[in-house]
Amino acid sequence: MWNTTKTAMLLAALMALCGGIGYFVAGPAGLVWGFAFGGLGNVLAYFFSDKIALSAMGAQEVRREDAPWLIDMVQELATRAGLPMPRVYVCPQMAPNAFATGRNPSNSAVAITQGMLRMFPRHEIEGVLAHELAHIKSRDVLIATIAATLAGVISSIAWMVMWFGGGSGHSRDNPLGAIGALLMIVLAPLAATLIQLAISRSREYAADEYAGQLCGDPLRLAAALERLHVRNEEIPTDTNPAFHSLYIMAPLSARGLGGLFSTHPPTEKRIAALRRQAGLY
Repeated sequence: MWNTTKTAMLLAALMALCGGIGYFVAGPAGLVWGFAFGGLGNVLAYFFSDKIALSAMGAQEVRREDAPWLIDMVQELATRAGLPMPRVYVCPQMAPNAFATGRNPSNSAVAITQGMLRMFPRHEIEGVLAHELAHIKSRDVLIATIAATLAGVISSIAWMVMWFGGGSGHSRDNPLGAIGALLMIVLAPLAATLIQLAISRSREYAADEYAGQLCGDPLRLAAALERLHVRNEEIPTDTNPAFHSLYIMAPLSARGLGGLFSTHPPTEKRIAALRRQAGLY
């Protein structure tokens, strides 16, 4: 029920932001066009956000003959979790990472990068995939995917305003209107980021805990997170930042004040929680 409410709130937020930006671009007429654009965005976000995310990452679906061990691993984890078999994708990025997407368990997918396939032992990959299936099990994948998609849409609209017009005729004549238009350009992407922040952090701890249960050993995921932390500092990620909240670990490490705007909890805290779950301390 809460996830349904959050979905409705996200879609309403898209409508409000699109309408507000439209108003500052073209006044009352722009408000109508903004709401129309927001309505179209809602349809696309709900039904096609998974395809948008996979396309943004350049993901290719994996056939059994390509990687039978990977398909078998996902199938075994899905069976343990009581989930339908998700589609499995591989992304071309060498920076190791993984994510899940889809509007419900019956239309879900898990994706893993080439870098993780090449650099990580299989037992750690199992821990990572268990984490992604935990997101599917808890049905928060739709929320995260829509949030990421809307972040990209909102940021794109804001950039369009910056390059193709910063306010309607009446707002340009009014200094306060001009300031409002400038604030919209700056705050729209920030609002999208804050939406993601409100969703992402708490769900990562819950997914880590369930993954530890699902794969039978929390230390598998703990080791994978430790390796991810090191590798993601060594290998740059060239994907759209709007979709970084979907990953099991944020590609860019946030330090100091920047950590306040991270979509993921600190890696050391996640590892510590998994070690406590394993009974180490």
